[in-house]
Formats: sequence, C-alpha cells, structure tokens
Amino acid sequence: MKRSLLILWFGIITIPLFAQIQSPDSFLGYELGTHFSAHQKVVDYFKEIAAKAENVKLQSYGKTYEGRELLFAIVSDPANMERLEQIRTNNIAISNNDKSVKLAKQPVTVWLSYNVHGNEANSTETAMKVLYTLAEAKDEQTKAWLKNTVVIIDPCLNPDGRERYVNYFNSVVGTVPNPDPAAREHYEPWPGGRSNHYYFDLNRDWAWQTQIESEQRLKQYHQWLPQVHVDFHEQGYNEPYYFAPAAEPIHQAVTPWQREFQVIVGKNNAKYFDEKGWQYFTKERFDLLYPSYGDTYPLYNGAIGMTYEQGGIRAGLAIVTADGDTLTLKDRISHHFTTSMSTIEVASAHAEKLVTEFRKFFEQSLTPATAYKSYVIKAQNISRLRKLAALLQKNKISYAFGSEKGDRTLTGYNYETQKTEAFKIERNDMIINVAQKHGVLANILFEPQTFVTDSNTYDITAWALPYAYGLNAYGLKDAFSGTYNFIEDAKKAPLTVAKPYAWVLPWGSIEDAKTLMLLQQNNIKVRMAEQAFTIGGVNYKAGTLLVYRAENEKKIQKFQSLITQLLNENNVSFQVLSSGYVEKGKDFGSSSYRLLMQPKVAVLSGQETSTQSLGEIWHFFEQELNYPISILNVATAANLDINKINTLIVPDGYYADKLAEQLAPWVSAGGKLILLEDAIAAFVGKKPFQIKRKDEPKSDAAKDNTQSYSSRDHDDFSNSIPGAIYKVYLDQTHPLSYGIGKYYYTLKTDANIYETLENGYNIGLLKPDSYVAGVAGAKVKAKIASGMLYGDQEIGKGKVLYISTGLIFRQFWEGGKQMLVNGVFLR
Repeated sequence: MKRSLLILWFGIITIPLFAQIQSPDSFLGYELGTHFSAHQKVVDYFKEIAAKAENVKLQSYGKTYEGRELLFAIVSDPANMERLEQIRTNNIAISNNDKSVKLAKQPVTVWLSYNVHGNEANSTETAMKVLYTLAEAKDEQTKAWLKNTVVIIDPCLNPDGRERYVNYFNSVVGTVPNPDPAAREHYEPWPGGRSNHYYFDLNRDWAWQTQIESEQRLKQYHQWLPQVHVDFHEQGYNEPYYFAPAAEPIHQAVTPWQREFQVIVGKNNAKYFDEKGWQYFTKERFDLLYPSYGDTYPLYNGAIGMTYEQGGIRAGLAIVTADGDTLTLKDRISHHFTTSMSTIEVASAHAEKLVTEFRKFFEQSLTPATAYKSYVIKAQNISRLRKLAALLQKNKISYAFGSEKGDRTLTGYNYETQKTEAFKIERNDMIINVAQKHGVLANILFEPQTFVTDSNTYDITAWALPYAYGLNAYGLKDAFSGTYNFIEDAKKAPLTVAKPYAWVLPWGSIEDAKTLMLLQQNNIKVRMAEQAFTIGGVNYKAGTLLVYRAENEKKIQKFQSLITQLLNENNVSFQVLSSGYVEKGKDFGSSSYRLLMQPKVAVLSGQETSTQSLGEIWHFFEQELNYPISILNVATAANLDINKINTLIVPDGYYADKLAEQLAPWVSAGGKLILLEDAIAAFVGKKPFQIKRKDEPKSDAAKDNTQSYSSRDHDDFSNSIPGAIYKVYLDQTHPLSYGIGKYYYTLKTDANIYETLENGYNIGLLKPDSYVAGVAGAKVKAKIASGMLYGDQEIGKGKVLYISTGLIFRQFWEGGKQMLVNGVFLR
C-alpha cells in the first residue's frame, strides 16, 4: 500500500514538471504562425521558459531607443549549464591562445540571431519554436546535440522596427488574411519596419556600432566569441530559401576552413529541404566582403558566419506568389526552424573540429600574412583620432601612440599620395600592429584597397577607416608597435589677461561645434574668422571662432565670469587676447570676422525621403550634437516661417519638381537650404537654382551588344559603383572646408556629378586623379572624372548648399560630419 502511494506521489510530481514548459501555442493563446506576436509577448515567453527549464538561462543585455528589452537565451545540456561560466571563459581563453584549455572538453558555441530587419518578422516567431524544442529536449537526438553544444538564441535584434511592422499589420489584417499581393496588408506605410528607431539598418552596423542596439549586443558577443553565428533574414516573397555557401566576392581573409564549413552546413540544410521538396539556392547574391554584416563580422572574428534568407518580405500571414502557390507564415517558420536545428546538428557533429579551427584562427592572427603588418594614423585631428580609438575599443582592437625613441623616421604607403614615402612618428600618432588577437578585423578595416573578386557585390566595396575619418595614414610592411596608451593633451595657456579684448576658440571638430552651440544658447555673440591671422606669434586658421568682450557686455551682465565658467566647465581649449590688432591678416574690426547666426534647423521627412538619409541626420543631431531639430513633413515645405526655421536640410530622396518652387521664396527671404544627394534632382533646371547635371562624355566606340543570355542577371561592371572612395579637391577658403583641409574623401555610391556653378562657389571638385579605392566601372570613372560635387549658391538674402554625396554615411563616415556642421553653423 505504501509502495503504491509512493509510486503515485512520484508520478504526481514528475508529470507537472514536464508540463510546466509551455509550448509557444499554449503560452501565446494562438497557434504559432497564425498571428504576429508582440515583442513583449516574446520577451515574456522567453522569461517563462527560462524560469521553468533547468537547461535555459536568460541574459538581458539592454534596451532599445524606445525602451524595449533586448535579451537572449542560452540553452545546453544541464551538465553544461552548471559550468556555463567556465565554458564561456574557456572560449575567451582559447581566443587568447591559452594552451591550458582542453579542446576535447569544450562545447561549441552556436549563436542564432533573429529579426535584425523588423519587417522580416517570421524569424522571431521561429526563435520561440527553437527555444521550446531545445528546452524540452524530449528526443535523444536533441539531447545528444546539446551535450557538446551551447546555443545562444537572440529572438529579435531590432524590436523597435519589428513592433512598427507588427503593429501596422495586426491593425489592418482581416479576420481571414488576404493572400492577394495587392491587398493593403502587404503594403507598409512609410517608413516601414525594416530599420530601427532612427531608421538605421542594423545589419550594416556590426563593426561601426553607431546604434545602441548594436553596441549593447556586441559587448555580449565579445564576451562569448561563438564558433558559429547565423543571421536569419527574409528576402522578396517570390524568392525561395537561401543558405550558405556564400557567393563571390569573398574576402581573402576568410579561411579555407570557414569556406569548407559553410559547404558542410549547406549540404546538411539541403538534405532536409530535399526531403520536403522545398526550393533553395546557394552561392548566389549574398557575398562575404563588407565587414559590418551579421555574417562577415563573425567571420572576421573567428566564427563561421552565415546568412539565411527566407522568401517572405511583404508576405504577411499568407500571400500568393508569382508561381501561383500560397506562402504562409507557418511555411516560413518551418523553413527557418529547419535550418536552425540543422545548423545545431552539424555544429554538434563537428564540435571538436570547430573549436580546434577557432583556436587556429587566433593563433594565425599573431603571425599575419597581410600586405601591411602595421598601420600609422597621423594625429592631424585629435578629436577624430579619439573617436577612431573609441571605435577600435568597441571592436577589441589594440592600438598605441607614439614611440619612446621620439620622432622616428619610417617608410610606408601614404594613403593620401598612394605612394611609398618616408615619414616621422610623432607623439600622438596612432599605431596599430595587426599581429594581435583581432588583427584580421583590424587589417580589413584599415587596408587601403580591398581586393574584390567580383563586381556583383551586395554592398559598398571601400571603407578604409583613415579615409572615413579624414586622417592621413601609412601602411607599413614591417611590424611596428607604439609606446603609449594615451593621447597627450595639449597644454592650456593660462588666463593672464585682466581685461580681454577677445576669446579665441578653435574650429575643426564636433566638440568645437558643441562649444559654439553652448555659447549661442547662452545668448553669447560668436564671430568667425573668414581668413587666417597671426597674433602674438601664433597662427590661427580660417574658421577660428572669436568672442568679443565689449559687444557681449552690452547685453550680458558679468559676461566675463559667465564665459570663463562655461569654457572651463566644458573643458574647452581657448586663448585670451588683449588686443584686436593682428600681426598678419585683418584686424578684429574687419568685416572678415562675421557674426554667426544661431541656426534653427529642420529636416524634411515623408514618403519621398530616404529613411536612411533622414535617420542619419536625425540621429546625428539628437544623439551626437544634442541639438534641437524639427522634423517636418514634405507637405509643409511651402509654409516655412523664416522666423522659426532658418536652416532646412533636405535628405536624399525623390522629390516632386514643385519642391523647388515652394522653397525658392523662403530661400530668397534668408533661408539656408542644404540639399543632400538625390534631393538635388528636384532643383535641376528650376529657377532660380543654377545647378545642372554634367552630361555623360561622348564615346566614339561602337556599342557592345554581345551580352550573353547567361550573364543577364549580372551587373554591368562598367556602369557599376556600389561604393568607392574618391578624393574631393576643396576650396579651402570656403567655410564648408574649414577644419578639413585640402582634400575630403567621400564615399561615392552613384554616378551623379554636376557642372560648375557660373554664379556661385564650387567648393568640392573631382579631378582625373580623384579615384582612390573600391569598385568603379570604366564608364562611371569616365563620367565622373571631373565636375562638381559640392557647391554654394546665394539667392536673394539666402543660400543653397548642394551636397551630392552622403556626408555621414551610416554614421561611421566621421570626416563628413565636419562638413555638415560647417554647413549648418558657419555658412
């Protein structure tokens, strides 16, 4: 009797323990794939599973700009979970070339990233199914996989974008989803759900980490450094499924093993797809070059990085494809679930090899077989050098400054002249020796010219950081290491003038722009030197800011105390002068010292506007400058009040011709119009705007009509410019160039170029030697061999700045930020 009661008692306990792990269907209250789940429901489900399953641990790693929680689950065998921290630290020790770690006992780490693009929304639903299957682990096969595999599941890398999409779709879908592609539910309103809060594409932000989601996630990623990473996406709904191996171009740094394992995974995925008769493709379209993707960034950090793409964008819950089939959300979940589990399976089967090759990757990083063994970045702009150092820190790339032997002379490839030349190492020059743990990534970020095997690439083909940051650099064929781990600050001159005539402040950085903003916000009048001058034996460049005591004391009581307090509290470098008489240049009473107007800035938005371009401006002003900016709909452009908005930025986009007519009176009344990229097109040929496109050069060669049918889907290389770096010759006397120098390096992503202005200022010109790096076809090179990229036209009391390239491309193109603040605050 007691024995029977005991059996019954154990039965009562055992059954509820298994029942406590709820399936997604049970927890959500609807069958997975019949409804898009809100982000908070997904978070709650992950927390529910982590609370009930002994083989799951949850890690919350931050919040989005809109306050949504970012988290991932870690799943493995219960025995592994008990020593999880040891597994993690062993992983890092292996990457640090610690030979004491026994590889045979180290599980492989597989990191699965879902839903980086918000409207590619099925993968978050898939993540719940994967978590449940692994947490339940009811079959022996799954249990076996988890014995030597640690799986990290991030259900949604972009909650803000996904919620934007899900909220829209759930608000318009009917009781029964409409599979007609023309139905309303298949058309998101602008700006769509692909990007994050600031309209950034998070899948292109891995290396740059300009967005809070990326920065927080990468901190966790570097705490683990997995051996396998998969980034789950969706493509057009008429496409089948894509998985590795990837297409060319593949960067030379990708190792033979990384290529081989992509094939191994691909064949395993194909096995399951073949069984179901599901269509798929490999080795097409999705390459491995640009370093800031969810597949390339892990590859350059020792992992097997892969992208999986399910057909499904715009598909909603169901859609009829071009083939006449109906693609459902359930189908899409099944496909992503299959590749998720297949990847875990094949990683488990090759666990020891994966860990061994992981160690080998970092061992080889210490003896790099690269063209340049070290890089020297000149300290010509300390502000941008500090920002470069911060970026390297985020990516765990080591660097140092200067040499203990003083001004050493070395020889290296000069990025500016593109020749091998002698140069001197100075105290604050940054030195990166690529013989280091993350040397592969360091070399890829700094190499002056990336070798590209195929022009049919998915993204930009040039990104060398010295050009992006507007800092000259040298590539050295020999290893060289710096001495100091900090930048030596310039010594401040003591305040010795009892009754100053003027305070003099530098101009050449974002920090200087913030100083100007601070002073103007405190109603302090600030002037700008339009020409260089010399006083007290010190040379001051054009663009230098000046604050005159006398004109400010008229309106501000205790002005001297106020400005001293503001400058000191904000650690601003400044000089104090006792006289307005200069040794060289013009005295301070000259009209060359123009009073700067405080800008009241707005930016246009709406259906015609590029979300990426708008997002770059919005993020820059809010997050970096901390300066107020009004976001206006294009429809309100005709009603601008010059007293409320005196500076208008028109982002890249495709605008109606009437925009030029609407804005002309506002410009004439004193407005400053800044046109970016294709926004210029709406103003070409519209009076009073003088901008004209430059005609393509005529060619005497006969047109080649011999293209083969098999090459129809391949880009015409001669007309291709997916992203190349060009050197722009600047008018150094114009305010737009202050703090930049003789040249500005721009990322050119189109073949647009303009005639020089007849009655205006031609600030930035391309010349026959302007091409620097990246893919640019012969026809494109010929077309943009000469012409204007940046111009300035005065119209009535106002002005228009024509800026035909993206100045702050993806927010990592630091050099362009200076030109943007010049245009907003100085011109």
